[in-house]
Amino acid sequence: MKFNFLIVLILNFYTFFSQDENHLKNLTMLTHGGDNAEAYFSYNGKFASFQSNNAKWGLKCDQIFNLDIEKAAKDSTYKPNMISTGKGRTTCSYFLKDNKHILYASTHKVADDCPPVVEIKGKYLWAVYNSFDIFIADLKGNITKQLTTTDGYDAEATVSPKGDKIVFTSDRSGDLELWTMDIDGKNQKQITFGLGYDGGAFFSPDGKKLVFRASRPTEEAEVKEYKDLLLKGLVAPTTMEIYTCNVDGSDLKQITHLSKANWAPFYHPSGKKIIFSSNHHSKKGYDFQLFMINEDGTGLEQITNQSMFNAFPMFSPNGKKLIFSSNRNNGNTRDTNLFIADWLD
Repeated sequence: MKFNFLIVLILNFYTFFSQDENHLKNLTMLTHGGDNAEAYFSYNGKFASFQSNNAKWGLKCDQIFNLDIEKAAKDSTYKPNMISTGKGRTTCSYFLKDNKHILYASTHKVADDCPPVVEIKGKYLWAVYNSFDIFIADLKGNITKQLTTTDGYDAEATVSPKGDKIVFTSDRSGDLELWTMDIDGKNQKQITFGLGYDGGAFFSPDGKKLVFRASRPTEEAEVKEYKDLLLKGLVAPTTMEIYTCNVDGSDLKQITHLSKANWAPFYHPSGKKIIFSSNHHSKKGYDFQLFMINEDGTGLEQITNQSMFNAFPMFSPNGKKLIFSSNRNNGNTRDTNLFIADWLD
């Protein structure tokens, strides 16, 4: 009996780890070294802006690059063009609809050096530097406009499919909330108001809704920890759920109730489903896979099962491709690379 039970366990283990990632076909590795993340398609689907700290490129912290997808797929030695200044630290880039400009957040106006990494023993933390502001640059790296100038954290900006609106995260009101502005930076307006970290927002395909990650501390100790960390420019992203709302902040809905960290959401081309990264299934904590869920919170489906980190998924404008970050195929290093695949519904 014990032997038969062991055989069943082995078969179940093999089935889980050998199952195909059925939605992904022709998976191709686009980068080869360092941490490469938040790759987002241009509106024509030919390029992707992303951030990297690849030491082979002489980088000490994240800078923004413009990836020619076809070249990267064919040549493992290809180095994309850097869009950011090479100074400070950058994050969260996104193409404008003209395919000729990229917005991103950067600390370079405050200091040339990378800002210090703050660590608290025993905690996994993200830094929300108050020196981040949002800029627009052309494809040669020339900054053409600064969109935010207020004190505090302004970052995590993405652009509407219509090309007319930007959503971003700011702590200018005393908490990390979602804000919107026109494409030229005018009419900046706060649209979320709940205590907690609201960030990583993206528009729905029709531009009428937003999907984002949020923490919502409620217990006294949780609230205190959140506020104390925020005063230090830090957040603990270990408990987050996926939310949606209208572009004006109305009709706020919690989509996932999975516990742990659910983040990096993006709408499926149908506008009826959401793909996101989550470790809710993991006992260890650090096992992030891509999942998809209906907009009403039903029909949870696992998309990836390879490696221990898969995140930042984005569908191409025509809905036929998926780009994401993963630490698969990294030769037992800590590298996280970009991958692209044909998407099969």
